Amino acid sequence: MLSLFCHCPGNKMKKHIFLIGIFISIASAIWAQNPIVPPGVYVADPSAHVWNDGKLYIYGSLDESTDYYCSWRHHVLSSTDLLNWTILRDRFASKGSNDQVPESDALLFAPDCQFKNGVYYLYYCLPDHLYTAGVATAPNPAGPFMNGKNIDLGGYNQIDPCVFIDDDGQAYYMWGQFTAKMAKLLPNMKELDKSTIRDSVLTEKEHYFHEGGYMVKRNGIYYFIYAHMGRSYMPTCIGYATATSPMGPFKYGGVIIDNDGCDPGNWNNHGSIVEYKGQWYVFYHRATHGSKMMRKACVEPITFNADGSINEVEMTSQGAGGPLNARQQIDAERACLLHGNVRIQMCAADNEELGGICNEDRAAFKYLNFGQGVKKVILRVKPGNKGGKIDLVLDSPWSGVVASVEVLARSKQDEWLTLSAAIKPVTGVHALWLNFYGAGDSLFAVDWLRFEE
Repeated sequence: MLSLFCHCPGNKMKKHIFLIGIFISIASAIWAQNPIVPPGVYVADPSAHVWNDGKLYIYGSLDESTDYYCSWRHHVLSSTDLLNWTILRDRFASKGSNDQVPESDALLFAPDCQFKNGVYYLYYCLPDHLYTAGVATAPNPAGPFMNGKNIDLGGYNQIDPCVFIDDDGQAYYMWGQFTAKMAKLLPNMKELDKSTIRDSVLTEKEHYFHEGGYMVKRNGIYYFIYAHMGRSYMPTCIGYATATSPMGPFKYGGVIIDNDGCDPGNWNNHGSIVEYKGQWYVFYHRATHGSKMMRKACVEPITFNADGSINEVEMTSQGAGGPLNARQQIDAERACLLHGNVRIQMCAADNEELGGICNEDRAAFKYLNFGQGVKKVILRVKPGNKGGKIDLVLDSPWSGVVASVEVLARSKQDEWLTLSAAIKPVTGVHALWLNFYGAGDSLFAVDWLRFEE
């Protein structure tokens, strides 16, 4: 159980926020662009699927601490438009209430889900001493998934399962770290045909493969999606390789998205691609809290070229929607790119802030629509001991300053102030950068901003 010290208003629990148990309802609807989960919910490793009910579902791991990855539970997300999301909570567990893995109380790492003959199969993995893999079932895509059963991996015990079903009905199971393993599933969808197990379907040397496999088929091409180790000496990218048969050989394709710069402590990425209502998307995660953990699922639209290659896209705040309306409140957790020490962090059970801000840190929001023009910016800020300054610039962090907000040193502990400043004429769509200046550490925190005509 994680305890975070916090002073933000609205914290009814005073000094401690317990991330376990904050959200007790079975399902709740939220609105979001990026990230697609609300403050206080940290869903990582998003595996996206579209089922016969017309909804898009996300199966992922649930972070709850900066001390370890994941948790003992899985939530499921669903949407009909990729802007309004429903969180279906506690759909599977390895410990505690609704424990469906009696042989182990280990954490639940990244899962996947598949559907065949009226049954939904949740494939899970646990980083216990055996690196246990298993499968649970449900009659509907949201579960709850029941009766976990071990899967014998033929001695290749590693994490991150993914299951792909080809047009002929044959199912394939993929998993592994550093090298991708693959095998055919038997018709019962619960056992591997161990005679078909292949190692090194993808490798770190040839494909930059790290972990987190996922497969789709488009126009006769098989796309193997995975956490890509080729940049920054970290698996920050979602990469892909292609083949004309499901078990390869696979040719390296490139990078779809890179989450480097989403948080000063970020380490990995893990995601999927899916077509929904005629548009393809990449789902991925971004870290928060200056850590490798506390990751939040995000989405970006992607495009294919005539030869089947995928164009790399950037991280944005708008995600599957259009540019954010500059005249509406833009919450701090929408920042998609952070330079320096600044990070997104929880400050109340239902709120997150830009905190840990130091001199010359920067935060970007991509993209905002200023329409026909605005005249004033308003920010909600919690001053630090010495105060500082926030410069607003457009498109590039080194562009000219369009507004500057002075933040005086705090007069009271935990005091949130609403500050405003005039802004030079701005119209149309732009990236917005907040450049922070001041003496010392933890200059101030930012909760939200908006612009007025």
